[in-house]
Amino acid sequence: MNLCRKKTCVDVVGSIPVYLNVYDITPIINSYTYWLGLGVYHSDVQGIFEEDPKRCKRFKLRKTILIGWTELEAEEVKKVMKEFSKEYKGNAYNLITKNCNHFSNDVCKKLTGNHIPTWVNRLARIGMVFNCVIPASITTTRIQQQQTRRKEKRAKGRIKQTRK
Repeated sequence: MNLCRKKTCVDVVGSIPVYLNVYDITPIINSYTYWLGLGVYHSDVQGIFEEDPKRCKRFKLRKTILIGWTELEAEEVKKVMKEFSKEYKGNAYNLITKNCNHFSNDVCKKLTGNHIPTWVNRLARIGMVFNCVIPASITTTRIQQQQTRRKEKRAKGRIKQTRK
């Protein structure tokens, strides 16, 4: 099988396509901002995401993009995902610095050598510039917030105990 674009063809025998599914988190706002290269998006790599492809229950599918082709076998992909599971834990999620689009980009880069389109995570990159004024409660997960509260409560408990 050949993949042909314009006048060039690439032999893809034995290769597996890697697709990025991009979902609108804010469909009404994104309908206006998409044309400016902005929007709030969720993404997944087809075949990696735990749900059925193109069926993210919480968000509306905007588009599916062919990122490239991988030569990795299923076992090799599982190994790659195991590596990423160490880096991308639920309690490490951050809207600006480590979100689902960062994960999708890293997976696509590892599998195909290609990055996801820049518009998918552009808002996070813009947020990096203003990170110091964005409240932590917006950028971090509930898990991180709960852990922080527990640490604060423990610290307050220790202070009270030492005063007695």
